[in-house]
Amino acid sequence: MTTERQPGGIHFLLDPTSGVPFYRQIIMQTQLAIADGRLRTGNQLPTVRALAVDLKINPNTVARAYSELEIRGIVNTQQGTGTFISEKKIELTAQERKQILAGLVRTFLATASSYGFSVVEAAEYLSILKEDATT
Repeated sequence: MTTERQPGGIHFLLDPTSGVPFYRQIIMQTQLAIADGRLRTGNQLPTVRALAVDLKINPNTVARAYSELEIRGIVNTQQGTGTFISEKKIELTAQERKQILAGLVRTFLATASSYGFSVVEAAEYLSILKEDATT
């Protein structure tokens, strides 16, 4: 997995084993960050080149994601200045959030299982992490 923390509260995490193309993962994660408030109108996304270097992927992949986001009206690109979050509101339903989380959990459990961990062991460890986070 390739991961990078970016300004504005977004944390890109690309999973090469998910079967979802990297550009779609960037789009989905950007939309989620807007929907939950980590990215707001006017926040600047990293440059195509910077994000590609940070994530160790082809710049054309990032450019494709940014292009689709712009076509959807989610970002505005200003030549020479950068790519910025537009005023378009992104809202995800509870069902959409549940589907995204389900996919993430399935991937996590499949990976844990491939290392010999059971679902029970994974759940117990998540419970410990939850307790640690609340103290």
